[in-house]
This record gives sequence, C-alpha cells and structure tokens, in this order.
Amino acid sequence: MQITVEKPSTDTIRASFNYVVPTGKPAIRYIDWPEMEQNAVPPEYELHEMVVRNGRPLRDTFKFDIHGFVFVDHPTKEKDFADEAERKRVYDPEVQALIKKHSGASEVIVFDHTIRITDDESQRISGARPTVKGVHNDYTEKSAPTRLREIVGDAEAERRMKKRWAIVQMWRPIRGPVVIDPLGICDGRSIPQKGFIRVERRYKYRTGEVYHIAYDPMHAWFYFPLMERDEALVFKVFDSDVSKLSRFTAHSAFDDPATPAGAPPRESIETRTFAFFD
Repeated sequence: MQITVEKPSTDTIRASFNYVVPTGKPAIRYIDWPEMEQNAVPPEYELHEMVVRNGRPLRDTFKFDIHGFVFVDHPTKEKDFADEAERKRVYDPEVQALIKKHSGASEVIVFDHTIRITDDESQRISGARPTVKGVHNDYTEKSAPTRLREIVGDAEAERRMKKRWAIVQMWRPIRGPVVIDPLGICDGRSIPQKGFIRVERRYKYRTGEVYHIAYDPMHAWFYFPLMERDEALVFKVFDSDVSKLSRFTAHSAFDDPATPAGAPPRESIETRTFAFFD
C-alpha cells in the first residue's frame, strides 16, 4: 500500500526527545560484546517536549561554522550503499568533495559508514543498526583525538593535530522520503557549555566515548521533513578550534507526531570523516 504524505503546512511541530539525566555515575555500554552486557551501566533518560522548526524555509541561512550544520541538495551516483567496494569508489569521493565545499577543509578522509533501518527484520537480515533516539554528539574532547590516532597512526595524528581539524558527518536517506524517525538537529549556538555527559562505548577491540546531552530549554531544534535520497545533512561532531561558535551538534532521531500509520521504514546512511584545514 502506498502512503501519501503531505508536505507540512506549518513551520513548527512539538515532539519529545530523550535527554540524558546527569546522575553523576559513569555510564558504560558494551557494543557487539554480549558476554559483557551484565557489566553495563546504562545512562538514564527523560523525555522533554521541544519545539522543532521546519528548517527547509531557512535552508540558505544555515552556516557550517555558526550553526554547526548545513542542509544541502546532493544527488549521488551510488547504486548500492551496502556494497563497500562501490561505496569507496563512488560515494566516498562525493562525500569528500561536498564536505570540502561546505567546511572549507583542504583535505577530507572518510573513515566510517553506518547504515540504519527502523524495521527489525531488515536489520537482522542486513546487519544494519537501529536509529538512535537519544540526544547525543558522537565524539568527545577525549575520543576525537583517540579516534584520529586509531585511524591514521600516532605520528600522523600528532602532525595533523598541529593545525585545525574536525570530525564531520554526513547523513542522508538511502530511500526517501523519510517519514518515520526523522533526524532532529540542534543549533550549536543554543547548546550551553554544560550538560555534556560522557558515555563509554566499549568494544572488544577498543573503547569509544560519546557525549549524551542533558536537557536545556534553550536548545533550538530543527528538522527537514520528508528528506529524499538526493538531500543530505552535513554537521560537525568535533572541532579542534575552540573559537568557533559551534564545535559540536546535539542530534537525535525522534517520533514525528504527523507520521501516518503504515509509513515505510526509515533507511539511512551516516558517513564519518576527518576534515583537515590549512
């Protein structure tokens, strides 16, 4: 059955977001390590209803270093996002060129892709991950340089860190329009320099760390309803330059109250990159 969804007629909606509760206890999650799950210390969350603005009418006003993100048209020649070899040959150069254009970086290195699908059975068959419904930022002051060292090596990382560098992500639908679990993103300027709660992500071979974000009524949320395959969000998750207005972005999937029953599952891909500046 085909689902018809009308473009939103209003500029704002109200939606609930999962915010972490600052308990003072270190939070630990085990990723792909089921035998250690009993040692996890999961973070606690609480729902807060927030105003979410439709960013489409404002799309030309968003600036990468001011808001922390941009929303762009980005047709791709990629046919199969699950094909790693094709992705490396076709998609990675497209991502690199786009991030250079909008960030001003002189060099971009793609180092990770994650496919997410809302349908449980499709996740099981494809190995895709579920969407993330918790306000977060993917790297911390500690984990960003650690990840750089893991990917490029200690000596190269030390050389790179003598100049400005950033971790920049690109998110797009694999199939559109996105009706279920759209991605909300927060104006980086509205995130105060507090409420960044570290959550360890322990793998068998490494330990990562992300920021989950505590509630603040000043957070200014945006979304881009019914995103299509040829549209993308480019956003920062770390910037070494402390003078920039936005160094991180709070973001999260959320339940859109306008989602119709029987809507098709969300299928999306997020790409992580290192951006280096002269």
